[in-house]
Amino acid sequence: MQRLVDDVLAVTKESVKTFTYESLNNIVRFINGVSAILLAFLPGKASILENMHGWELRPTFSGPRLPRWMENGVSSFNEFIHELSVDSDVSSIEYSSDEEFYDEDSTPSTPQSQDSRASSASRARSFSKHDRHQTRWIRLLFAWILWPLTFILGIPFRLWSTTPSTSGSHEPKLHPPMKFNFFKDPIIHRTTDRRRGVVEDLHLAIEIFIEAVFDIFHKAAHCILSPLETSRVLFRWFSSDESKNMESPDDGLDASVPTATLGENDPAPTERQTTFHQSLNTDARTCRDVITELGYPYEAINVVTSDGYVLLLERIPRRDARKAVYLQHGIMDSSMGWVSNGVVGSPAFAAFDQGYDVFLGNFRGLVSREHIDKNISSRQYWRYSINEHGTQDIPAMIEKIHQVKTSELKNSQPDLEEEDNNDEQPYKLCAICHSLGGAGILMYVITRRIEEKPHRLSRLVLLSPAGFHDDSTFVFTIVEHIVLFLGPFLAPIMPGLYIPTRFFRMLLNKLARDFQNYPAVGGLVQTLMSYVVGGDSSNWVGAMGMSHYNMNDMPGVSFYAALHLAQMKHAGKFVMYDYGNAAVNMEVYGTPQPLDLGEYYGLIDVPVDLVAGHKDKVIRPSMVRKHYKLMKEAGVDVMYNEFEYAHLDFTFSHREELLAYVMSRLLLVVPPPRKQTNQKALKLKKKDSSRFSTSKSFFT
Repeated sequence: MQRLVDDVLAVTKESVKTFTYESLNNIVRFINGVSAILLAFLPGKASILENMHGWELRPTFSGPRLPRWMENGVSSFNEFIHELSVDSDVSSIEYSSDEEFYDEDSTPSTPQSQDSRASSASRARSFSKHDRHQTRWIRLLFAWILWPLTFILGIPFRLWSTTPSTSGSHEPKLHPPMKFNFFKDPIIHRTTDRRRGVVEDLHLAIEIFIEAVFDIFHKAAHCILSPLETSRVLFRWFSSDESKNMESPDDGLDASVPTATLGENDPAPTERQTTFHQSLNTDARTCRDVITELGYPYEAINVVTSDGYVLLLERIPRRDARKAVYLQHGIMDSSMGWVSNGVVGSPAFAAFDQGYDVFLGNFRGLVSREHIDKNISSRQYWRYSINEHGTQDIPAMIEKIHQVKTSELKNSQPDLEEEDNNDEQPYKLCAICHSLGGAGILMYVITRRIEEKPHRLSRLVLLSPAGFHDDSTFVFTIVEHIVLFLGPFLAPIMPGLYIPTRFFRMLLNKLARDFQNYPAVGGLVQTLMSYVVGGDSSNWVGAMGMSHYNMNDMPGVSFYAALHLAQMKHAGKFVMYDYGNAAVNMEVYGTPQPLDLGEYYGLIDVPVDLVAGHKDKVIRPSMVRKHYKLMKEAGVDVMYNEFEYAHLDFTFSHREELLAYVMSRLLLVVPPPRKQTNQKALKLKKKDSSRFSTSKSFFT
């Protein structure tokens, strides 16, 4: 009787699981299908979605061949790491179909690299892939239609075939539910992706709930059908409780073993650190995690600005290098953007492999509110504009770079003391800045020149820099008028633009995973988000899935920074923040109106490379050309180039032509040569000092 009840409960449990799984799968299919129908009627989706699957924030399981700009400059260690990652990652991937992800040659490739070097073989394979996908969907459709019939006919077979493995077991071993086969078909699972989507969480929660409910029924049935064994267990419980009460407290302490200390004496290495975000499977990797996982060195430097904000300056160190590069991100971004494409597609790794000491800057503006005043209010923390980025954040980080580099080079190369007498910087520092970072670095250079302070930079490479925004989309124009009109009322109520609660930040992180799992839903979200920014075809869904948008922290933007951008757009000039009061402006700038930085472009004394994106609808090429025109008229050594890029492609794209161009501009800056005569001079000084010391000892 016990065995029959176990069989009935097991079959019922599997039936309930299958029914709930298929119901949830049908709902997801319905949502995906409706999204596909809506997507089919939306205009302009071809150009918007062309880069949708061109970037993913994870090291690729088979990286592309080394690009041209790395073939001669990559270090042997990082080349070994690259080859090792290609060999190891392929073996750990779970393939759901027999699709091939390699070209016919021996060089591995990714879907991104195949776009730039498509061959006739890949085009021929696309037909077979299409046929296999079509066959799979037809098979799934028939399986869904015929599922009730197969389920009813399979009940007798399940009752006859399910037998317990041992006589003492109370539950037979059954095959895993059908839902795993369905979800493994269209998805390539990578070991580096640590997220679960909302749908996957629902599957897991349903399975846990069903297991818990049927476990209660199973134990209840066992107690009813086996009263002797139940009474024996109850007697054992009561007797053990009485014996515990009779024992002394000391004996009880000696006999108890806390579960928290079970692994402390285990010599085997372990990385089990159970945290809340790990149980929820959100991706909370930092820039440090990405850099160290790829085998590169890492260093974190805390920088405190003059107004008390604590910034994180991250570094891929080459301590003896006499050429350094400083990379600064744009709005709602972080240093993660410069390393998100892995070892062969990221500007930070490209610069390091070319021999640069790489510094990754991070602007102020985090949900965690990093400040020396731990009790600072949200209203006080978010009270900053782009002025503070250019006059507080960047100066603090560059001065810290100068302090670190000068100290390290002096310790490793004592002959640099002779060069300091000529007030020469012992290293060359270039800056690569994107979007808002470009506006901030221009503001930094101009204000430092006005204050007659050194800016320590040798070259600027500005990727779609902000500053001029009068030629923008209709949506941005509406936002400009709303922000300017409601600014005095919204600033006290909403000082920062970010997701305030941990739950909604976690939900965003998980939804980004679902958008990647279900192409039609992700495509619809991508299209709608692209409409908001004027049809820009950047990978907005991929950017939303970046790991620095996690439940613990995320970058935000101050309302005053948004108001500053609206002021620039309204004025049609690259102006500093207008405080709305002539007296305050006079106190800050010395004039009743804020400074027009475009009028001071003549103070820029370093070469500038301006790069625009032909498909960039956030900062259009006409606005970048406005920078170029004013700099050219002011006599600045400036170059202009344009690529078929959207706004986020400057940091996220896998295509190598931009990296090749950026690296070629950096290589134009020659580091200061090491003077051979300094070592001879030091030797002569040592000899003279030794002679002086011996003569002094002689006279004494």
